[in-house]
Amino acid sequence: MPRQVFVNASVILPDCVLPNAGLVVEEGRIVEILRDAESMVGAIDVQGMYLSPGFVDVHVHGGDGADFMDGTAEAFAAVCRCHLRHGTTSLAPTSTVATTAQYDRFLTLTSQLVGKSTGVAKVVGCHFYGPYFARPARGCHPDQEFLTPGPENADRFAKYAETMPLIVTVAPEIENAEWLVRTLIAKGCRVNAGHSHAAFPRVEAAVGWGIRHVDHLFCAMSDRARLRQAQTYPMRAGLMEATLYFDELTTEVIADGQHLSDDLLRLAFKLKGPDRLALVTDSMRAVDLPDGEYWFGAEGSGERVRKLNHVGVTLDGTALASAVMGLDHCVRTMAKATKAPLHEVIRMASLTPARVLGVEKHVGSLEAGKQADLLVLNPDLQIQQVYVDGTRRI
Repeated sequence: MPRQVFVNASVILPDCVLPNAGLVVEEGRIVEILRDAESMVGAIDVQGMYLSPGFVDVHVHGGDGADFMDGTAEAFAAVCRCHLRHGTTSLAPTSTVATTAQYDRFLTLTSQLVGKSTGVAKVVGCHFYGPYFARPARGCHPDQEFLTPGPENADRFAKYAETMPLIVTVAPEIENAEWLVRTLIAKGCRVNAGHSHAAFPRVEAAVGWGIRHVDHLFCAMSDRARLRQAQTYPMRAGLMEATLYFDELTTEVIADGQHLSDDLLRLAFKLKGPDRLALVTDSMRAVDLPDGEYWFGAEGSGERVRKLNHVGVTLDGTALASAVMGLDHCVRTMAKATKAPLHEVIRMASLTPARVLGVEKHVGSLEAGKQADLLVLNPDLQIQQVYVDGTRRI
């Protein structure tokens, strides 16, 4: 690959936006940030627009009519192609509650694709999500195999951490949760709390076990109001309050403009900040498709949901059921809601999720030595160009 020089750009770095700048790419990696690069013969002129790191999505299920749980290489390619259009250059395929055979197929396919150059969004890890939920907090997930943690299943799944970055979500209140969390971490996994109705003391204990991230803040989790249904007084805090309280915990928001109001996005940003708050899509197969009914999870055996008014909902319309927007939309929504500095908003869609997954040495920011995953964004933060490993894909 020839040397590439990008000039006349507002380069979005982790701590600032650098005007009249550029960068140099060799062999698919960034080798230098140029702090005065308004013009240069033979260079790629960004025409004053933003040059951003590619987005990193650590919680994504599907898009373009496909779901990772469909369990085929074609489905994986379709989802990755869809999210590339929305600026996601790296992602962690995310499972749903399913059957053991489907879990195995999902994990095997993901491990085979990590590190492979496919011309679409790169698979850089895996988010194993479903078998260790608390069943009452399953949300829109299929009511299929919820597993009691034990060596027969934990060892089976944790072995994949030997070949790829692996996140496993665990509800802290399920049977054998402490044993599971400690076992998974010892085998190289990262462990999230999610789909849980745990009370604050249980979450505090889970932080001690090693849990460091919480899935989709405000969604499918316990809070004061939910716990009060089981105990009138004294009122108790749940997973939501614990997530906001513990500095050790990072978390994520679905900033699609439908799951959370602007004030909740502002609250999350104020209390957690850009280094402990990631943007995720949590999107299902209906991204870029018309309103209608779709399978959430595997085609034919998942859960039937609807896309309606730019979000996923249950068939009766009474509850949310995943999301249907790309990460570029989430970036624009978060920027508008919080009025945060642009480099902090972009960090929540790139470097922070890369750190959650543990791949920040390779992706997530425009720094020398990292892979040249680049976005050209116009002043309205609309995608104009997408580069993966220095090769233009859009």
